[in-house]
Amino acid sequence: MNQTVESGKTLLVDGPASVSVISGKAEVFGSVVGSSNKIVIREGKRLPFAICETANLSISLGENAAAEEVAGSTNPPSWTKACEELLRVKDRPIIAMVLGAVDSGKTSFSTYLINKLLNMKLQGAILDGDLGQSDIGPPCTVAYAYLTKPITDLFDLRAKNAVFLGITSPSSAVDKVIDGLCKLKEEILTRNPNFIVINTDGWVEGEEAVNYKVRLVNKLKPDVVFCIQQKDEMTPLLNRIGDLTKVVVDSPPAIKQRSREKRRSLRELGYIKYLRNAKAQSLPLGWLKIEGNEVLGLKKTPPTARRAQRIYELLGMKPLHYAELEDRVSIVIGRTRWIHEDRVRKIEEFAKKKVTVVRKGEEEGLLAGFHDADRRFLGIGVIQEVDYNRRTARILTPVSKEIAIVTLGKIKLDKNMKEIPAFAEEAEMPTTDSGNLPQ
Repeated sequence: MNQTVESGKTLLVDGPASVSVISGKAEVFGSVVGSSNKIVIREGKRLPFAICETANLSISLGENAAAEEVAGSTNPPSWTKACEELLRVKDRPIIAMVLGAVDSGKTSFSTYLINKLLNMKLQGAILDGDLGQSDIGPPCTVAYAYLTKPITDLFDLRAKNAVFLGITSPSSAVDKVIDGLCKLKEEILTRNPNFIVINTDGWVEGEEAVNYKVRLVNKLKPDVVFCIQQKDEMTPLLNRIGDLTKVVVDSPPAIKQRSREKRRSLRELGYIKYLRNAKAQSLPLGWLKIEGNEVLGLKKTPPTARRAQRIYELLGMKPLHYAELEDRVSIVIGRTRWIHEDRVRKIEEFAKKKVTVVRKGEEEGLLAGFHDADRRFLGIGVIQEVDYNRRTARILTPVSKEIAIVTLGKIKLDKNMKEIPAFAEEAEMPTTDSGNLPQ
């Protein structure tokens, strides 16, 4: 359909949809949309088309999509002042960090900042630290991309490099997230950018979250910290940041609140994007360094024959795989096998460690990150099967380069790239032969 929107108004479009400007002039977060551009809006996303000159737009709406005209601009006036504050920084590169709660407008504001800087003929990078809603790299990663021209959706960028963490929240891996972001920042600096905009996750409330964000600020050393405030949720964090330049900006009034299910759906679009053209490969375990391996215990130093025999006696069987890790004993059994909880308890008493029991097939769908021998990120993939007899792993991935390091994540995907419950590694073993472990 075609729609004419007057100058001074904004057209809010909820995806899935596409918009083309036939005539007139419109901007999305400071990026001018020309007649040669078709802007695609993903499901679960909203883009504001600010009309600078009365425009005729061609709009295609998908299922549950919508388009609504509102008066004025939906970019808060504080965003313009924030950009002016950033430009007062004399040193290069300018480093800006954006903090805010979930669905506060962090990505929208980051895109606006980037476009304003690009419009001034500066070139730089976006460093994406939001594991659960990654725009730059695959889900479960922190990543960065270089920019040379304005953009309407950061999702359209391709990651230059990423660090795979295998989780969707930083709360269980704070040190790894901070280390990953610091590593990527240092890599960006080698390219002498004019600016770096650092977008972050929405975990900001509570003592642990505040401590994490304060550490992140201290490690990444931004010139300016922008805090998107909706009510007063950012006050504890603002009070802890110290003497850095802090600028409070408003959340856009037209921000779209997303449910947990909608955020998961957006992640699944990321899996589809980065697993497109994936092919099955078989990798010998002996060729690989395997990380994030606490459940399966692959590639661990084998126990002595005597100790293994004692474990087998207590178990009442020889498992498909057995490994002793620093904090646990990992045991893999056949799909239909069953172990009485008393036997598990005896092994724990003998080994003085927690016992994790996984059935063959539980590894199917496990998300993994792949790296070369220099730890350069190659991409993601899905574990299809581990053959414990042949000591091979069958994976599904578009990565064609030689893989040297495999990092196992804690997310599982089904064949349609939908997230499903992962290992029940912290669950108790069932006391009846009920099939799969509880999830």
